Amino acid sequence: MGFHDTDDDVRVELMRELKTASQLQHAWVMQAWQDQPGLHPAAAMLLSDLAKNGEARPSELAKRRYVDLSVVSRQITQLSAAGLVDRRPAPEDGRASLVSVSEKGRAELARWRVNYLEFMERALGGWDDERVTELTGRLAEMNADLRSALGSAACLADTTK
Repeated sequence: MGFHDTDDDVRVELMRELKTASQLQHAWVMQAWQDQPGLHPAAAMLLSDLAKNGEARPSELAKRRYVDLSVVSRQITQLSAAGLVDRRPAPEDGRASLVSVSEKGRAELARWRVNYLEFMERALGGWDDERVTELTGRLAEMNADLRSALGSAACLADTTK
């Protein structure tokens, strides 16, 4: 198969569709966050991760999010300035900090969740629960296999818990 062949492998098409889905989600997040001055939309994903997985060190968050620690540190600073996260010293090492979602952060996440569910209902309103559940299961299985194929301990972090 040459470089310009249009008959791509189905796996390449899958990755293209996933990239498009990611870009569309990003577009929605950017639109939804227009009224949040001073916060980068990626901070919402970090806040959501904290709510789902619980209190964590910034280094653990960076591994889970597949980003550099400096990125997570900037996001935590933004979230902290907005009152959406709490920080405390790690009990076993006072130099390290643990980050958790604040009460204000939980309230904001609840508001964002309502907006997200409204968007998904507009977008996928014609899909029944069985169809959504089937796709979700297949994507989770694919993500587990991709994570495993990457082989790195940092990349094996399971964000589905």
